[in-house]
Formats: sequence, C-alpha cells, structure tokens
Amino acid sequence: MEANEAQELQEQHEEAAGDRRMHPVSFTMSVLAVFVAIITVLGHRTHTEAVLSQARATDEWNLYQAHKIRQYDTQLIGDLFSTLSIRDQAAADKITEGYKSHVQKWNQDLTETQDKAQEMQAEVARAERRADRFDLSEALLEIGLVVTSITLLARQRAYWYMGLGFGVAGIITAALAFTIR
Repeated sequence: MEANEAQELQEQHEEAAGDRRMHPVSFTMSVLAVFVAIITVLGHRTHTEAVLSQARATDEWNLYQAHKIRQYDTQLIGDLFSTLSIRDQAAADKITEGYKSHVQKWNQDLTETQDKAQEMQAEVARAERRADRFDLSEALLEIGLVVTSITLLARQRAYWYMGLGFGVAGIITAALAFTIR
C-alpha cells in the first residue's frame, strides 16, 4: 500500500467518523489494510525464499557438473592408459586402479548431488507456488479494501458486502498458501 493510499483511507475514515452507520465499514477497512500488510510481507519473504533456494539448487547443479567433468576426465585417462604401451605396466595398473576407485566414488557423488539438486528444485517450485498464492491473496485483499472504501463515498452497503467477500477470499487464499507442500 502506497503512502498516498494510506492518506486517502485516513481522510475517508475521518469523513465517516460522523456517520455511525459507517463505523463498521471503517473498521473493516482497517482490518483489511492490516491483512494486506501481513500478506504483502509473507509474499515478499516467500519470493526471497524461492530466490535463495534457486541459488542453492544452482550451486548443487554446478557441483554436479564439476563431478561429471572430473569423472569423464578420469575415465578418459584410464582409457588412454589401457591403449598405450607402457614401460612399467605394474605402476600403470596401480594408477589405473586408483582412477577406477575415483570413478566409482564420483558415480556415487554424482547420484547424491543430483538428488540434492532435484530436491532443491522441488523446494523452489513449492516456494514459487506459495508466493503466487500470497500475490493473489494480496490482490484480492486490496480489491476488497478499495471496494469497501467505495461504501464511504456511495453510502451503499452493497459495496461493503462485496468488499468483505473479496477480503474473505483473500484470507482463504493466503491460508491455502500454507497448505502447499
């Protein structure tokens, strides 16, 4: 909510203060404004969580690539040793065995790193879905706030009920964001 919007709401509240029928409307607007602020903060934090999770997933994929390159290079050297004529075959066999054990370890590391990176990608997707819900909730609450404020200008309760409906829809949408797993 922008500063000028808050000022306009304050002015509308002051105008409605004289009309006791509009007190519930003013109170509803205040409650909706609080919900908008809370949901906005939750949405921003969830977007930040998604960005940080994406960075961690990218780091894991980079580690995966580094392991894959090392594994490929080691296999290449092992293959090269097996095709060349070597003066000290025993030393070459010892080195080749060492490379084979490295390749086996890197195969295991690759699997673990890939699994971890995929888990983090799933975490990113969950955070983005939650953030989308918070964004929708924020929009619904803001619409509810604006429609409710029209009640103060038009003096027709239908706008208040409509604003309440949007507000309830926004609150339900925000609550559903917490159910995303």
